[in-house]
Amino acid sequence: MIIQFGTIAYQRIEDGALRLLLITSRDTGRWVVPRGNPIDGLAPHETAAREAWEEAGIAGEVETAAFGSYAYEKRLRDGSTIPALVHLFPLPVARVDADWPERAKRRRQWFSPERAAAAVDEADLAALLLAFAERPTVESGRP
Repeated sequence: MIIQFGTIAYQRIEDGALRLLLITSRDTGRWVVPRGNPIDGLAPHETAAREAWEEAGIAGEVETAAFGSYAYEKRLRDGSTIPALVHLFPLPVARVDADWPERAKRRRQWFSPERAAAAVDEADLAALLLAFAERPTVESGRP
């Protein structure tokens, strides 16, 4: 099993509604959260924030404690899969860049928590996104 770090990227819009950011995976185009493998010299939450910028062009002050974790089957280049466990760190999005490293490889889109949960394939990730929307400290995170 491999360990990865990712973000639950969020913001509140003018009417107070919570929005969650999802991106497409490079290979299959499925909706996923920004995530990636550990980066030497970076703490887990810092790795998650770096992946969010590289994959989605977003930045903010990522929380240092993970909100939760989910498992999925990571597809390798040769077509095989390996179990992966992703620890997710909340990221209130303060900046959305027009250009970022993986812009040509991915799409990004804001969703309501319910639509985000319906868009992802992993049931555990869907449950985490819905639980995150219920957490009382999610009030911060304005762009």
